[in-house]
Amino acid sequence: MSEVDKIRISAASAIERSRERRRPIGTKSVALRRQHLYKKLGRVLIAGGIVLIGAAVFGALIQPLGFTGLLALFILLIGVAVLFGRSPFPEPRQADLPKADLKQLAGRTEIWLEAQRPALPAPARQLVDGIGVQLDLLAPQLQTLDVSSPAAANIRKLVGEDLPELVAGYQRIPAGLRTEAHAGRTPDETLVGGLKMLESEIGNAARSLAAGELDKLATRERYLQLKYQGIDGEDVPAS
Repeated sequence: MSEVDKIRISAASAIERSRERRRPIGTKSVALRRQHLYKKLGRVLIAGGIVLIGAAVFGALIQPLGFTGLLALFILLIGVAVLFGRSPFPEPRQADLPKADLKQLAGRTEIWLEAQRPALPAPARQLVDGIGVQLDLLAPQLQTLDVSSPAAANIRKLVGEDLPELVAGYQRIPAGLRTEAHAGRTPDETLVGGLKMLESEIGNAARSLAAGELDKLATRERYLQLKYQGIDGEDVPAS
């Protein structure tokens, strides 16, 4: 293989890894990143507005800005945009996930998994994509779940601790040993098996919480039927 071919393969591999790092596994991670972007843009607009108001007051009460003043204002606005727009998204660490706000747990776990995904074997990457789908199903239930309830504690343990520790434990194994069998299974096989189990458990948790809401809805419907249809169905006395 020529040096040119090696360079092309290396470049293609780098591009593919970059795409993998940027590709989200769920919608909740995208929503969190978008929320951070909007907050950053809001800070830039507020700071820029304050600068413009200050410049307008200065020009009206003290002296006109002139060309030099307008140039200084333009440079100041650029500085404000750079200062308030440079804050990157705070990437979650593994240690942060068990303590994350329950309402953001699914999205922050998705973001953490997206960063780990390129380093995993292909079958595990496919399972991580599936876990992203299950986390999206779980996220709406976490918005109203009581943080002190046993269900919340179980989900926090499952999503914030067990899942990240499985992936991190695999990554702590040297790359050259991940395909060697240990106790009858390779680390790659153990990772895939664990991810399959966790994907199923997260999906079951989402469906279990949703089933509770469906039961409440059915009970409410029955109550309304008894209250209103029962009244409508009463015999009206003859006049």
